[in-house]
Amino acid sequence: MWVPPWIVRRLVIAPGVFLAAGCLLVSLPLWLIAAALASRLVSGRWRVLRVCWFIFVYLAWEALALLALLGLWLASGLGWKQRSAAFEAAHYRLMAWFLHNVIGSARRTFTIELVGEDDLHAELANASRALLIFSRHVGPGDSFFLADELVNRMGLRPRIVLKDVMRLDPAVDIMLSRLPNRFVPSKGRAGGAAVEAIGELAAGLEAGDALIIFPEGANFTPRRRQRAIDHLERTGRRDLARRARSLTHLMPPKPTGALAAIDAAPTADVIFYGHVGLERLSTPGDLWRGIPMDSPVRTRRWLVRADELPAPGDRELWLYDTWEQLDTWIEQRLEPVDQQWSDRRSDDD
Repeated sequence: MWVPPWIVRRLVIAPGVFLAAGCLLVSLPLWLIAAALASRLVSGRWRVLRVCWFIFVYLAWEALALLALLGLWLASGLGWKQRSAAFEAAHYRLMAWFLHNVIGSARRTFTIELVGEDDLHAELANASRALLIFSRHVGPGDSFFLADELVNRMGLRPRIVLKDVMRLDPAVDIMLSRLPNRFVPSKGRAGGAAVEAIGELAAGLEAGDALIIFPEGANFTPRRRQRAIDHLERTGRRDLARRARSLTHLMPPKPTGALAAIDAAPTADVIFYGHVGLERLSTPGDLWRGIPMDSPVRTRRWLVRADELPAPGDRELWLYDTWEQLDTWIEQRLEPVDQQWSDRRSDDD
């Protein structure tokens, strides 16, 4: 997807958020009634109304965040002190506020229940080292949920390398550009740029920082999974291709980014982050059918201390070992989620 230049994003897209939010606010009674009537004509429990309401709420929080970002820019002397520690902390507080409200609205609107299956919260919230977070990636929203958990529940300062298509969201574009994050091209092969960005961000990690990495490189789809396996075959890595075929719910990890992060931050602890419940929301069609969710999203973290990491030559296989463990965990918990999904689809039909 084409991403317009900076001046278009600031002078057209960002003001468009205020225009859209204002129009929806002025016409609130009309579109609420229309959405409620439409909900009774389509399958699902108030599906149209919930989607329309969340779009309105998101635009409202987006507009407020943009106003706050403008205020911080003015207070920093038109950006002069924007990179100072005080203003960086202020932007992280704004990120926490924005994510808290957006994710909270999503959870209430779509009845999402987050269920954690580990007892690491207290330990990680008081971590004395930087963290590298290696997470699965299944579709829109999981990075938002993960960032919200890191910044609001654990008090950490998240960093992330993300595709530049996310610049189309003005609040995300401006906020993350002012913090230690990196955008990489969405078109073409961005692997080299992403690995370089990961290394740069990891090299500057301190206690309280957490770098988010998606080792799969993209949202999971069966087609992408097969392409990744074919690539391993073509490059002579038949041993890894064989192991990749055994992964049912994950694509094979691309080790370059993860290993670059470990090399650049050798004293950081590693967290493998798994979740189940969002995989049915990977495409627009699935997103529409999956709303309302009305089912739990289960999460699980595995902690690997920096002094427990394998030797550099063994880390690629170690990454595959852990990815297989994560895939098994997903398989064990996906069956009841699939059953709930099937039941909901039957109710809708």
